[in-house]
Amino acid sequence: MDLLNNVAKAFKIPEIRRKLIFTLLMLVVFRIGSSIPVPGIDRDVLAQTFSGDAGLLDLFDLFSGGAFSNFTIFALSITPYVTASIIMQLLGIAFPYFERLAKEGMTGRKKMAQITRYMTVVLALIQALGLTVGLFRGAVIDQTWFSFAVIILVLTAGTAFLMWLGEQINENGIGNGISLIIFSGIVARIPSGIRSMWTQYREGQLGIVTIILFLLAAVVVILGIIEVQQGTRRIPVQYAKRVVGRKMYGGQSTHIPLKVNQAGVIPVIFALSLIQTPIMLVNFFPGTGFAEFVTKWLSPSGNPGVWVYAAFNILLIIFFNYFYTTVTFNPVEIAQNMKQNGGFIPGIRPGRATVEYLTKVMSRISFVGAIFLAVVATLPTIVGQLTGMNIHFGGTSLLIAVGVAIDTMKQLENQMVMRNYSGFLK
Repeated sequence: MDLLNNVAKAFKIPEIRRKLIFTLLMLVVFRIGSSIPVPGIDRDVLAQTFSGDAGLLDLFDLFSGGAFSNFTIFALSITPYVTASIIMQLLGIAFPYFERLAKEGMTGRKKMAQITRYMTVVLALIQALGLTVGLFRGAVIDQTWFSFAVIILVLTAGTAFLMWLGEQINENGIGNGISLIIFSGIVARIPSGIRSMWTQYREGQLGIVTIILFLLAAVVVILGIIEVQQGTRRIPVQYAKRVVGRKMYGGQSTHIPLKVNQAGVIPVIFALSLIQTPIMLVNFFPGTGFAEFVTKWLSPSGNPGVWVYAAFNILLIIFFNYFYTTVTFNPVEIAQNMKQNGGFIPGIRPGRATVEYLTKVMSRISFVGAIFLAVVATLPTIVGQLTGMNIHFGGTSLLIAVGVAIDTMKQLENQMVMRNYSGFLK
């Protein structure tokens, strides 16, 4: 109810109402483009590729909201941009040049954004080339270089347009444009999931009790995601008093919020990309011993493959969660900034002791976050295999959708608070 009340209040404010309408219109443009097919593609051949376990292709189809499996102009979705952003974050850790850019304020961020755009176009071009000439070559009707070039350019231009669309939402709308594009693609799959469940129920494959239990479990998982996504460990920080001239500074208390799920959904994406690669390779070697081995031992539809798949998925998510948290969380830098500003954690000496304490705390809460991610990402696979339910809206989808919804609502509330402060000052 609070969510609906906040949205209703936001629509009463002209400036915020314009931003909300602009955001919705941009998302409508995205959904329209997701229905425009790429020219020169045989749809029957394309449908055969996605008739079974598509492996890593299902992950791409998740981000594109079905545009990938239909090979529309937005088939690549915004995936190249997400990849480029992750690469830029890693470069900021590995290379001093990018680290300096990240610390140069607005100028550095603009430069990094420009590099990310160029990298996105290059990655989109490479992915479009690989899909058109490689994986989906058999679906191309006219096997000429001109036809291939047109398809590659259309796919690359579609990603570039989505990147521009996301930036327009950032500037003139509400929320993070790139995240909202992914969110709308995921939400767009809900009707097909409901339709599939209804079909299974009418054909007697699912019982009403199974559906009710599934819906209750989904509600519990969503509530759990909300709690963990917003969960933080607050590390108290005390600043010593210091006199500068005739004025006294410091003396206040604050805290460092350490998120339980510091890495977000990135570990799940990395783990899926790795574990589903063998399943995708089956499409290149059908009917071979390799395909039979993967289907039986590594596929979520195999037996005992579903349990091997789940075990590997859990281990990889835990590993990538610790890896990405280590990359993004720098306790040495935090300890140095605290020491330079006269801050300290009560009971902990400044310097190395502070670094060790922060590392220890982050390691403990990261384990909780990693287990949470592993359970949410793996549970739908096991449930689907045991119950025979075709679950389109999996754990990764829920993590992304709920996370984006929470962030968007926070930005909307911040906009309303800023507007109220502005009115008070006037």
